[in-house]
Amino acid sequence: MVGGQDYLYEWPWMGMMNQKHLKRIKRWDRIARYVISFGGMAVIFSVVLILFLIARVTFPLFQSPSVECQAVVDVISASGTTVLQAGVDDYLESVFTLQSDASVAFYSAASGELLETVALSPPAEELTLVDVERGGPRRFNLLWSDSSLTMEEVRFPVHFDAEGQRSFERQVVRLACMKPSINSLPKRFTARSIGEESQVRVSLQTNGLLQVEQRIAVEDLFGESGTENYSYTLNPGLAREQITALTLDISGMTIYAGTDQGTLLRWDISAPEEPKLLDRLPAFTDRRAITALCLIFGDISLAVGDDKGGVTTWFPVASESSGGVKRLHQIHTLASHNGPVVRLLPSLRDKSLLSVDDQGTVHLDHMTSERRLLNLAKVGPLTHVALSSRGDGLVGIDSQGRALSWRMQNPHPEVSWKTLFGKVWYESYEQPAYAWQSSSASDDFEPKFSLTPLIFGTIKGTFYAMLFAVPLALLGAIYTSQFGSEKLRGVIKPAVEIMAAVPSVIIGFLAALWFAPLLEKSITSLFLSVLFVPTFLLLALVLWQLVRNHPWCKRIEKGHEFLLLAPVLVAAVACALWLGPAVESWLFGGDFKLWLFTEAGTRYDPRNNIVISFALGFAVIPIIFTMAEDALSNVPQSLRAASMALGASRWQTVKRVILPSASPGIFAGTMIGFGRAIGETMIVLMATGNTAIMDLSIFNGMRPLSSNIAVEIPEAPHGGTLYRVLFLSAVLLFLMTFVLNTVAEVVRQRLRKKYGRF
Repeated sequence: MVGGQDYLYEWPWMGMMNQKHLKRIKRWDRIARYVISFGGMAVIFSVVLILFLIARVTFPLFQSPSVECQAVVDVISASGTTVLQAGVDDYLESVFTLQSDASVAFYSAASGELLETVALSPPAEELTLVDVERGGPRRFNLLWSDSSLTMEEVRFPVHFDAEGQRSFERQVVRLACMKPSINSLPKRFTARSIGEESQVRVSLQTNGLLQVEQRIAVEDLFGESGTENYSYTLNPGLAREQITALTLDISGMTIYAGTDQGTLLRWDISAPEEPKLLDRLPAFTDRRAITALCLIFGDISLAVGDDKGGVTTWFPVASESSGGVKRLHQIHTLASHNGPVVRLLPSLRDKSLLSVDDQGTVHLDHMTSERRLLNLAKVGPLTHVALSSRGDGLVGIDSQGRALSWRMQNPHPEVSWKTLFGKVWYESYEQPAYAWQSSSASDDFEPKFSLTPLIFGTIKGTFYAMLFAVPLALLGAIYTSQFGSEKLRGVIKPAVEIMAAVPSVIIGFLAALWFAPLLEKSITSLFLSVLFVPTFLLLALVLWQLVRNHPWCKRIEKGHEFLLLAPVLVAAVACALWLGPAVESWLFGGDFKLWLFTEAGTRYDPRNNIVISFALGFAVIPIIFTMAEDALSNVPQSLRAASMALGASRWQTVKRVILPSASPGIFAGTMIGFGRAIGETMIVLMATGNTAIMDLSIFNGMRPLSSNIAVEIPEAPHGGTLYRVLFLSAVLLFLMTFVLNTVAEVVRQRLRKKYGRF
């Protein structure tokens, strides 16, 4: 000590050691900063990469179809006759034409060489071919000069040799021959062959009547097979209108006709003894002429082309105005042509429709999505256009007499923004609807890929789960951290955290096989519990106010209030269970589910949103409780002590000081629980009926995005429409959670700025 002051002597080597130590610390700080920054950027990059990889699978859904010219064959100069129809094989290797001299010519698509010509024998000698109607991609109805009719099919049987090399034959097979029934040639005709023995032919006579000939295969009680022939006339009952279009469904049981004044007619001829006129209605208010008709794949929807270039689709719908009887109703309007539509051809793979106008412009549209898939206007006018059986090939005859063949890439025609997120009027539905139905027992059904009911189901299930979980978790966290004793906190918090370790599949299993049947038997008791629990608690609080001044009550108030409330809750639930059957018998006639259906018009699904709210809420509660309790417990004691010192009660302190200070952590915990509920799969998969409906009722189930992916992905063909739509569902689920977490973080940061660092 010198002059009353202490001096600390530092040796030179001590300063050198301090400098080395500081440099080492700074070096490790830099390394840690680089590692943490790299790790953070790697996490962000990985998340973005995952999103890109998922989204990349969905990109082809919205790509436009494309065509590639495969062959150009000069068929007119090769045959020297008029081409009446054309077609192509499934492999797009051979193009064939049906000639006016009653022959079928086959050409190589690669070289244009004439491979073979098959002559078609007439039903009788000295008959000439008059007209041809297309009955399918490679089926044709031939009308001969004596009004007889033959049904021919072009076939390409495929063979594989021992080395796996493919080859095929070229055949023309006669399916049926129908003798003439009228003296003159019909103005229009159509025919169908059903099996080997049954045929139907409809001819429009010069007097405007329809001549119907049916040959039906029958079998008697002894198993003997035979045929029955019917011939009768249908009177359209049209005064000043002429039938301009005619078609039959594939079963030959329904006739459709259109007139030059825009009238649509439909007959049911399934009972030849009593044919019924089902529809006679004006299709268009401006009375435009109907120029072409055909049935869309599945034979439910009727495509109608008119003289103003319009293409519409219709199918029977029951309505109140028709007394519940199904009448034709316009459903879809497809892309229009610049001139009258002269030909309509349906695809045999999906609901696509090929339309040709009088200028030779070809459109390919999809009925359900109402997408224009192709517009072949730049290649020149085409006639006698045909689709391949697989729907991936197109052939047409141009004005120069050449047969042009294209290969089409059209993998997802049924997908559009409207079919994914809008209301669509599907076949056999009474009105437009949001629907999800990816498969059916029949191959000709209309796929329904609306994601709206799945998004609705996700939000609905999450909402009811959070409605149950958030109050319990937050109130439990408030009591445990602010009113309970340290010993109680040390027991409850680990117990709740252990709940988070229960596998979701176990929760879903118990909810589906134990809780759902129990709830179905005690649904009335559940609603009584909702009424009895708060009532019993209020009564208990009133009684507590009368006795709380006793010394033993003071000891209970210090963190052990639950010892009194637990018996009250048990008593409330016990009373609800005891009175439930009596109340159900008194108010609902002994069957609440039947009353709910007859009086409220709501079905009770055993696996409903009540089950989900309890099961999913059980999985979410630990997350919200833990984060909320940590946030409440981390509020500085100085704030609590200052509030109490100013005379505030414990509840006033919690309400005015603790909760605002802990609000960022509470909000973050709630949002994380919300994100967990949105992405949960196994619980909602096992505990709901997985019905993709849009109904807010708690008595119905739902199908969220997550469980839909789990259900559908094992059966989805790789690269198919369903496969890619499921990946789109995953993208939507990813974006929902990403947006939710981003908004939650923004709100949390604002709360931190407002209430300090807590």
